[in-house]
Parts: sequence; structure tokens; C-alpha cells
Amino acid sequence: MIWDPEDYAKNSSAQLGWATELIGKLRLDGHEALLDVGCGDGKITAEFAKAVPRGFVLGVDSSTPFVAYARLHYPSVTYPNLRFEEMDARQLAYSRLFDIIFSNATLHWVDDPGAFLAGCARLLKPGGRLIVSCGGAGNAAGIIAVMEAQARTPRWAGYFADFTFPYFFNSPADYEQWLPKAGFFSTHTELVEKDMTHGGREGLAGWIRTTWMPYTHRIPENQREIFIAECVGAYLDQHPLDDLGRSHVRMIRLEVEAHT
Repeated sequence: MIWDPEDYAKNSSAQLGWATELIGKLRLDGHEALLDVGCGDGKITAEFAKAVPRGFVLGVDSSTPFVAYARLHYPSVTYPNLRFEEMDARQLAYSRLFDIIFSNATLHWVDDPGAFLAGCARLLKPGGRLIVSCGGAGNAAGIIAVMEAQARTPRWAGYFADFTFPYFFNSPADYEQWLPKAGFFSTHTELVEKDMTHGGREGLAGWIRTTWMPYTHRIPENQREIFIAECVGAYLDQHPLDDLGRSHVRMIRLEVEAHT
């Protein structure tokens, strides 16, 4: 699966907003070393770099296009305390330790959270903090139901014959089991409901195109926009645009805070 950084940057305002909320809760004093796992296009990581001018920030992502995009748009000449590296969340390794490890909108893609947590434990200083926000149990159930229904229709079913659900929407109970096994003390685990809004049909289509590629990329490119349009139409039939022309999607975020 190949990410399109430009498209993601245009259709990820909700993720940026949620991450900004978390940044505000960290009470940074400006000298911390921070690792951002799943940095994507780098815009959130760059905000961290601004918040810790006397510290160091490393953004890592498994996507080569994302890392290239982040390096281009947030260069070290402008952000001297910021670096980007290509790295798998399940195989975290670096030459220094961190005060904080942060991950936003990433871990629902990771099939081995135990490996992620073990890597975090190795890279955190004693007393270091882990802050995670990702899709949790029940996330985006309405849009998933629509895409699953479309995938079963005669026109599209052949493209989904061997399809398996690619996301890992876990619960607080899961992390309450996994954290101590990796050497963490849990501070807070919670499912938080969020209302994601998009501007009209095009905004919703852009988000589906950007975020739900495991579904959309099953479809040949010359028919992909038809599938997306059908999903948008079916969803809005059930969840109409509001008076301001916005779509609404009920999201469930899993928030995890822990320390070593």
C-alpha cells in the first residue's frame, strides 16, 4: 500500500486537531527528547519541534514517500532540532533515549502492539512517558459498514474475494494487559468519542480516498472513484449532511498514557 503524502496532508485536519489537543496536555518545558512514531507527513512532528526548541525530535514512519515528504517540507535548516527516519513501529531502534514517545493515528495499523511497546520501553529514559492516540474498538463503524456493504455488491465483490479486515481497533483492556508485560505502568487508558466532520461530499470522498486505501485500492484505478462515490452516497443516505453542508462520522479514539 503506497501512501500519497500530498493527499493525506489535505485530508488529515482532524488528526492534526486531535494531536494538538494531546500536545497541550504534555506540559513540555522545551528541552525534551521526543520520538513521534508514525509521523506521516511530518506536520505534527514539526509542531513538537517548535514546542521543544532546546530539545530534540525524531519522526519515524514506515512509508518512504511520507519520510521524503516530511524531510522536504520540514528541513533541518528551518528545524535544526528535527529529524525524520524510515522505521517500522514494530522494530524501533535508535542511538539515543527519549523522554517522551508519542504516536497518533498509527497503532491501528500495527499488527503486533507488543513489539511496539517493547521497542518503546527500550528507547525511553527511566520515568519516560508514552502517549498514544489511535483508532479504538468501534471506530468509524458507520463508514466501515457502508464500505463492507458496497464490497459485497455484485459489481465489486470479485475484487474483495480474499479481503481481510486490515485494522486493529483495540480496547483499553487490551493495553492494560500489554503495558505491564513490556515494563510500563499504565496511567490512563480510555475510549474517547470524536465527531469527525468534512466539507460536503467532496470532503468525505477525500477522506475515504486518503484513509481507507485497503478498501479503495482493491478496485482498479479507472473505477476507484466510482466505488468511492457509491460509498459516499450510501453513507450520506444514512447520515445526511448537516445545515452547514458538513458530513459527520462517529470516531472512537483509544487514548493510552503510561510511563516506565
